[in-house]
Amino acid sequence: MTFQEIVALHPVSPTPAREALMRCAAECLDCTASCTACADANLSEPDSQHMARSIRLCLDCADACVATSRIAIRQTESDAGLIRAVVEACATACVTCAEECERHAHHHEHCRICAEACRRCKDACDAVLAVL
Repeated sequence: MTFQEIVALHPVSPTPAREALMRCAAECLDCTASCTACADANLSEPDSQHMARSIRLCLDCADACVATSRIAIRQTESDAGLIRAVVEACATACVTCAEECERHAHHHEHCRICAEACRRCKDACDAVLAVL
């Protein structure tokens, strides 16, 4: 069973934001894994000493995404102000990471893929912010 199926069974009545939050959580989880894998790949590149900023931003983005996914999934007694703040921070981390990874995408395919995951996650964050 996936987390979306479990959330659908949650006894708390669905809110208009639930669908956007579940998409955001799913994109955050994918972005977490993509950023973690990209940072790890960067560490193995021959030019890894030049990749320090990319590694740092990938790891920061992964941390922001995992926190956001956990908060987005929770349905009980949610606080819109807290959700908004966390989602805004995640969107910022995603944009920053995507921009850095795009700088390296021409010679590191993993950076291109990571940047795409970050952009999808940012779009999902924007969708949440639009319905809060």
